[in-house]
Amino acid sequence: MRWGRRAASDTPAAADVQRTAIELTGVSHEYGERPVLRDLTLTLAESRVGVVGANGSGKSTFARLLNGLVVPTAGTVRIDGLDTRSQLREVRRRVGFVFQDPDAQIVLPTVAEDAEFGLTNLGIPAEERARQVEEVLVRYGLAGHRDHPAHLLSGGQKQLLAIAGVLVMQPRRVVFDEPTTLLDLANVRRVARVIDELEQDVVVVTHHLDLLAGFDRVLVFEDGRVVADGAPAETVRWYTERMS
Repeated sequence: MRWGRRAASDTPAAADVQRTAIELTGVSHEYGERPVLRDLTLTLAESRVGVVGANGSGKSTFARLLNGLVVPTAGTVRIDGLDTRSQLREVRRRVGFVFQDPDAQIVLPTVAEDAEFGLTNLGIPAEERARQVEEVLVRYGLAGHRDHPAHLLSGGQKQLLAIAGVLVMQPRRVVFDEPTTLLDLANVRRVARVIDELEQDVVVVTHHLDLLAGFDRVLVFEDGRVVADGAPAETVRWYTERMS
């Protein structure tokens, strides 16, 4: 069985807000006086969206907009109608975020403690926390490491723990920011399978173009703008030729 999203009635975040789409309207972002994103207007309703582009193209900043890690300098970002600027708590319960470097995400000493961290912050009862943590650790092959120091895991295991810590919260969407960049080929393939099996909607920023073969839509970023947008085969081909 896939690790599925909760029904709306079981979700602690904005249960009365139905899943619609990610909507960006006139979005720009600057770091100091340096523009990073320029006047983006997009609606993303697909289940699988890939994001590609050269380093510095704005794609990681775009990813961070989608759960409020970054708020736009101008314009609005809405997730199922929720504004990331004014409804951040609700947005983050609906959108999980997986960083490129799992060490930026792992915060507690042991594997089980780290996987449980988000549930504790939500006030989930201890017995239910334990059940959900055990389930997600078994699913991602980490149950035998539950009391192991998290910082001593291999790189691939750390990334799986970071993913588990997001998925145990059962978000409706998951944003992955280059989740395979630091991994060897075996772990790239393992993380790719994890993403493929998710029932949640996903947005994946990546340089590994093979990850996007079964996706619904791919965006190509360049100089803070979307310069190509379409089905994976044609968009990835266009991007590859442009980078040649």
